[in-house]
Amino acid sequence: MNVLRQLFLEHLAQTSESPLMLEVSKAEGVFLFGPNGEKYFDLISGISVSNLGHGNPMVIKAVQNQAADYMHLMVYGEYIQKPQVELTTSLVKFLPESLNSVYLVNSGSEAVEGALKLAKRYTGRSEIVAFKNAYHGSTHGALSVMGCEEQKRNYRPLLPDVRFLNFNSIADLDQITERTACVIVEPIQGEGGIRIPDTNYIRRLRERCSQTRTLLIFDEIQTGMGRTGKMFAFERFGVVPDILLLAKAFGGGMPLGAFVASKEIMKTLTNNPILGHITTFGGHPVSCAAALASLNFLSQSKIVEQVDAKGEIIAETLARHPKVLEVRRVGLMMAVELGSFDKVQALIRYGLEHGFILDWFLFCNTAVRIAPPLTITEDECRTVAKLITEGLNAIQ
Repeated sequence: MNVLRQLFLEHLAQTSESPLMLEVSKAEGVFLFGPNGEKYFDLISGISVSNLGHGNPMVIKAVQNQAADYMHLMVYGEYIQKPQVELTTSLVKFLPESLNSVYLVNSGSEAVEGALKLAKRYTGRSEIVAFKNAYHGSTHGALSVMGCEEQKRNYRPLLPDVRFLNFNSIADLDQITERTACVIVEPIQGEGGIRIPDTNYIRRLRERCSQTRTLLIFDEIQTGMGRTGKMFAFERFGVVPDILLLAKAFGGGMPLGAFVASKEIMKTLTNNPILGHITTFGGHPVSCAAALASLNFLSQSKIVEQVDAKGEIIAETLARHPKVLEVRRVGLMMAVELGSFDKVQALIRYGLEHGFILDWFLFCNTAVRIAPPLTITEDECRTVAKLITEGLNAIQ
């Protein structure tokens, strides 16, 4: 074992007993490169983070320029910092009028935590409704609304008064009542294995929340910033949430998250108590500069408009393979169902040996995750589909 690998195992806290141990020395475009020149198609984008691929010149320049001007100055919300102002001003132009106030944080989990607090504070209610097989992060509040008991049981007690519904079940919506502070939902379930709800269901969910004056929180941490073929997944359903959560690709490769609401809702965090929600590094100016550059690139390049066509190239090819039971896809976010954890792991191992990186889902270990950078070309999509097909042919 080389020295770097040994030190990795000795000094970095591990998240599993069998990390991938892939050593990366460089990343460019849709590729990762190993220390000896190994080349891999990155087909998971750091779990939907690297939507623009790796090494985007606009983002790199923005990071370098901002780092030269200033980095951390003061806890969030006290100083007027140009990168924060420019980013939030640009972001709300892509959003409905009611989503006009942005609270910047460091990550998706923090966005979830802030949104749950905001909903309780604004409504004065305590109940939270979430969904089975939902994933919203690993901090205590976010873990409380995770829809998998196996992931939670060793960390209890968690937040009280959390109710779980079946995703895409209209019959369950009656359980949202006048004592429900908020409903937190992924418009498309990610770790559940790319579960796409009926449009009618999402619209009925919106109606029920409006009827009970419950705040509807859309967790678009995975689906946001063009991943689904729209800038935000809620656009596909024709509904608007009360609170929108962003992170992952939002930061353009830098750590950044946000919860977005109306000014009326958001202002409740400013009083009773004052500083009702605070963060030291939230909205870090370098991260904001990267996010703004990423947002500008998405807008100017028109790559979001090409996402569906690219995803279809991969999905259509793989769906014809006899070992594929189903392909669930929206945009460049897809689950290839193999029906077996062993087959999934075999295909992932094959990919590492043959130049492409795949992953599985936390709550669906029988399907392979494919979510390449949005900048992947159509020719690269055809190459990727061929490589994965060869892998499917090779595994038992």
